Amino acid sequence: MKNYMIIGGSSGIGRQIVSELEADNTIIATYNKHMLSDNARVRYIHYDIDKNSDFDIDIESLDGLVYCPGTINLKPFHRIAEIDFLHDLKINLLGAIQVIQKTLPVLKKSDQASIVLFSTVAVQQGMSFHSSVASSKGAIEGLTRSLAAEFAPKIRVNAIAPSIVNTPLASKLLSSEEKLTASANRHPLKKVGSVEDIARAAVFLLSDKSSWITGQILGVDGGLSSIKTF
Repeated sequence: MKNYMIIGGSSGIGRQIVSELEADNTIIATYNKHMLSDNARVRYIHYDIDKNSDFDIDIESLDGLVYCPGTINLKPFHRIAEIDFLHDLKINLLGAIQVIQKTLPVLKKSDQASIVLFSTVAVQQGMSFHSSVASSKGAIEGLTRSLAAEFAPKIRVNAIAPSIVNTPLASKLLSSEEKLTASANRHPLKKVGSVEDIARAAVFLLSDKSSWITGQILGVDGGLSSIKTF
């Protein structure tokens, strides 16, 4: 049994990661709205990135950390204000930095800890209207590699770069069958990602099965970033 912390564990991908892990591990998961669990091994604590709220870690060691919060702020570049860029940077990058600094002492006490962050396919695959989110998530990829080097061999650090996933965060982009079909057809595998697709990749990177993997950006994107079908 291991100890994991899931930031943003009350909905979407984060909630699915909790679901994948909760049977055999002890989990601390954060929420920004009220959340309870009927599993005694899952403890929800409040954490609000926008308000720079704090949280207590009352465990001796932490074997894995996942930072799930993210933004989808898609606008033409000329319509994005500086405050929009700063907000995306705060949620996507600075929030992750703050959480890693807060949890680092207990991560170091694990025999082999793993940190999983989230980027986006739009960093490597240039996409219109993605300048703000791609900028902040591009910084996550740089942070991933830098921390992987600095924390080796004690703590592994990797990131997942998904394409669009059917979550509450993406609901406006997938709000009809027509939008779902159009989005699916842009991917070589002809489907939109599910929370299970991404959560299982995160669980793999947390586990000992990935013990020789660090500093990597794992594309879980239906083939969008690397192949084209004709």
